[in-house]
Parts: sequence; structure tokens; C-alpha cells
Amino acid sequence: MDERGRDAEAGAPSWGGLPTEARHPGSADLDLLGAEAIVGLLLAEDRRGIERTAARAGELAVAARWVAEAFETGGVVLLVGAGTSGRLGVLEAAELPPTFGTDPARVRAALAGGPDAVFAAREGAEDSAEDGRAAAADLGSGDLLVGISASSVTPFVAGALAAARQAGARTLLLTCAAPSGSLERQADLVVALDTGPEVLTGSTRLKAGSATKAALNAVTTTAMVILGKVYQNFMVDLSAGSAKLRDRAVRIVAAAGEVPAAAAEGCLAAAGGEVKVAIVMARRGLDAETARRRLAVAGGDVRAALGEPDRP
Repeated sequence: MDERGRDAEAGAPSWGGLPTEARHPGSADLDLLGAEAIVGLLLAEDRRGIERTAARAGELAVAARWVAEAFETGGVVLLVGAGTSGRLGVLEAAELPPTFGTDPARVRAALAGGPDAVFAAREGAEDSAEDGRAAAADLGSGDLLVGISASSVTPFVAGALAAARQAGARTLLLTCAAPSGSLERQADLVVALDTGPEVLTGSTRLKAGSATKAALNAVTTTAMVILGKVYQNFMVDLSAGSAKLRDRAVRIVAAAGEVPAAAAEGCLAAAGGEVKVAIVMARRGLDAETARRRLAVAGGDVRAALGEPDRP
């Protein structure tokens, strides 16, 4: 326990001592400002939050490697949070399958209050450490729990972290609080963004939310690059489930395969819509089955399948 509040599993935190609950000195007269000045202040603070996030790049890179390792060993990544933090976890889990072709069961999200809390706030749900423990009950060795808590003391998240650690899963806490000794005891890795007070006092959907979203984007996208789900700067494992994504798939195969769009469409059709297979077909003049076997030998890595220099 430190001056910011008590351990979230031990009792109610001292909310007033949390940096995310403090009053911002630059917005004391927010209600007297004009619309343009308010917008400018909000966006300036968002920029400050992103700068603080960028300062934690080293820890975020470790987190990305942990996500990749969970995938490589057959584990599950569970994102747990309440309110805005939890909804950002839900968003991250929902967007990975169409972007990178991941199995929805491999990256999941648990939001305090359940799925209904995505659309209708259930603020009291965050106060149950026991519900957090239940959310992480099926985790074990090889899995990764990512606790997302702007304040760092949300009981629901603290309960999930404790249960995951007891089960032998890796644990990560992503918070907008300042680094401290008490934080380090909550998870195997703590990424403390230290975003400070909000323009609208206590409204962590603002700067804290923007910083958290940026951090999650960086972690998951980097992990997918490590896993070979990106070639050059293309999402080569995307699921083309809409007209826009089907068009994107053709453009990716044309650019990465160095062929005209018509040839890219033909390769995609022969490959059953598999972008990686179509790229290898286009670049090496192979049929679909030969390209697929080549990719299998390369562990699904397009660059390796093409015989290009290894990724670092």
C-alpha cells in the first residue's frame, strides 16, 4: 500500500489520492472557456498522454513479445478491465481476427459487468474482486492476462491479476498511474503510463483512454509482426469478409506479389483467398499447393518462404 490508495483486494482504495482523480491545474475554469479553447486543451492533453506512452516503449515491447510467446506456445491472451479500460480491451480482442486472421478464442476480453456493459455502463461491477477472479479462472501456464486499469486499483482487475498469478499465468498490468513499488507487486510486468490528471476531473475516458488505446495498438500490432502475420507493411493474414477487405486483399497481393491486379485476383482465387499463399504464388510462379507447402516449411512466414533475408 502507498499514499495513492490501499491494495484493491484488501479494501476500498483511497480514490482521492490517485493521480487520475486529481484536479488538472490548467482546466480549473473549463466551464468558462470557449469551444475552440476546450477542444485545443483536450487535444493538447491527449498529445501529452501519447508522449508519456512513447516513453514506455521498452516495456511495451516486452509486452508485445509476451503476447507473441503466448500465441507460439498455444496459450490464451485475456484482456481484463472495467469501464473505458475494459471496453478498450473488448475492442482490441474484436479487431484482431479480421485484421490478422487470429482465432477469436486465442485473444479474449473480460469486461466488468459482462457483455451488456459495453453499451450500458455498470460502474458498480468494477468493485468486485471476486468477479475478476472468476474471469481469470480458466487460465494457466502459457497464458497471459493483461489487466487494464487507468487508476491501477480497480478491484475487478486486481482480482483477475491475483487469480492468474496463482494459476501460473503471466500477468501484465497496463495503467495510467505513476510507477510505484506497490504497483510492481501486482503483476509480472507493469507498464505505468503516468498520464496525470484529466482536463475533466476524473474522466479517464479522455487522455488516459487515448494513451491506453495507443499502448494496446502498439502491443498487439507488434506481436502480430513478430508472429509473421505482416509482410513488408501488409496484413497478410487478414480475413477478407467484406467488399473492402476483398479489394484490400487483391491490392496487397498485387503490390507484395509484384503482379497486376488481374493476376493477383487469379492467384487469390486459386489460393482459396489465402493472401500469403497468393503472394508466394505470384512472386515465385508456383501453384497453390506448392506455395502452401513452402509456407508451411517456413512456419507461415512469407519472407522466409520467398527466401528473403530473415526478420530480426
